[in-house]
This record gives sequence, C-alpha cells and structure tokens, in this order.
Amino acid sequence: MTQVLVLGATGFIGSAVARELTAHGHHVTALSRSVMSDEKLEPLGVEPIRGDLRNHENWCAAVRGCDAIVQAAATFSDDMGDVDAGVLSAIEGVLGDRSERLRMVYTGGCWLYGATGDDIADESSPFNPIPSFAWMVRNARMLLESERFSTAVIHPAMVYDRDGGVFEDYLEAAKTGRPVEIWGTPDTRWPLVHRDDLACAYRLLVETPEAVGHFNASAETGVRTGEIASGIARHFGHECEFEILSVEEVVDKYGDWGEGPTLDQQMSSNRLPGELNWRPKYESYKESDIFQ
Repeated sequence: MTQVLVLGATGFIGSAVARELTAHGHHVTALSRSVMSDEKLEPLGVEPIRGDLRNHENWCAAVRGCDAIVQAAATFSDDMGDVDAGVLSAIEGVLGDRSERLRMVYTGGCWLYGATGDDIADESSPFNPIPSFAWMVRNARMLLESERFSTAVIHPAMVYDRDGGVFEDYLEAAKTGRPVEIWGTPDTRWPLVHRDDLACAYRLLVETPEAVGHFNASAETGVRTGEIASGIARHFGHECEFEILSVEEVVDKYGDWGEGPTLDQQMSSNRLPGELNWRPKYESYKESDIFQ
C-alpha cells in the first residue's frame, strides 16, 4: 500500500484522482479546510487533514510519512504561482535526511503549450504558456531539477465527464435551449480527456516512480468547440445557437485565466500509452457517458 497525499482532493480533478487511488488499494490523505470538505472526502475513502495551501505549517509534517504526493490544487488567485511555490518549498523543507526521493506528480496543463494551430504539441514541444500560468512552467522545472523529488509533470487536456467539466456550459445550454457561449471562435480546437481516464493516468504515474519528466494526457488530439456544442445540443433535442465572445470579452468577464479556453490547440499523448500502457476508456467524447 502506497501512502499518498493529494492536494486539491475536493476539486474536479483531485477528487477523481483520490477515488481512483483508493479504489486500487492506496491509502490517501488530503487537505480539508472544513467539515463540509471532510464530508466530501470521507465517502471516497480519503483521510482528511485539516489545513490549506496558504498555511502549510499546519499539515506539512504529514509529508514525512508519504510515499507520493499529487499536486492538483490551485487557488486561482492573483498570487497562485507564489502560493504554489511556497507549498513546494515547504514540502521540500520537511524532508530532512530522507534518503529516497519523494514521488511527486505535479499538474501542469495543455495551456502551457499555447496556441498550436495545425501543429500538434507532444512532450518534446516547447512551452509557450499564457501569462497567467507561466509560473507553472517555472515551478515544474524546479521540481524536475530537485534531487529531493522523483517528479512527473502531467499535462491534462480539457477535462470533461458526464456532468460537464469543461462541457458544463454546453450541457446547461442544451438542456435549457438557450444559446451556448463560445469563447474565441467555433473553430477553436480543444484536446480532450475524460475525467476518469485522467485519474487513471495520475494513478499510473504514482505507481511508477521511475517515470519522470513531462506526460501529456489527451485522448483526442483536437476537436472544434462548435462541433462539440452542436453535438451536445442535438442530443438533447435542440438546435444550437452560438453567442460568440472574443478573447478580450472573455478575459474582461472571467479574468486572465479565461484566455486558456480560447486557444486553438492540438495535443497528443505519446509517453503515457508508450511507457505506462495508458489506454483511455473514452477515446471520443461522442462515445462517452455524456450521451448515455
């Protein structure tokens, strides 16, 4: 049994990762800021530890008993890069005279590759992150260069599941018959991965500490957002009308991070299938549980 600390275990990705790990016999602990968070974690078989990312002195000592850490948390505040760097520094600081490297699975993202257009980003592609997430490249590099960690950096594609995820607004619009908000243009392409398949990729990386470096997690290289929205609308018996928001309108309405979903991107996964035998259950969103 591996002792795994999951940071961000109440979030969309982290909760799926925690569930996947416990289902495969790992003992999972996770930060919890409240009784309400405890109630989300305990049904997953996760042991809550009271604390949050900004107050690591309250929980960081627990790292000493861990075999692996999954960092899937972000504050989405203006200082989120500094908060993340502080967490990583605090973790390294409590390792003491530990001889073996601590397994770290760190979350990057497809937006770190920037807009690719007709090119397809793979694990050898250079990073060109949107400004609001440039810190993620720096922090990942620090982990990869540290002798205290055995680090895999996972770059999820746009993540969806039957309840929505990145498709949440499309599903809500389809069910109510209202126009769907498209960020950028309907021709914008998104690489896609189902939440459950992504969780499996995280687990495989936790279980394979010799696998280090960057790993893309993408089941579909790139699908146009207009096609996705129209397909979901048809499934629920509605014609799809678009309300187009420019990049500037998106950023003004939602913040700097909103630039990410407007990027026309394609991304492939080479290392996860080749080195860890990762085989996504949902190779196409059209065959996923959204349409069941």
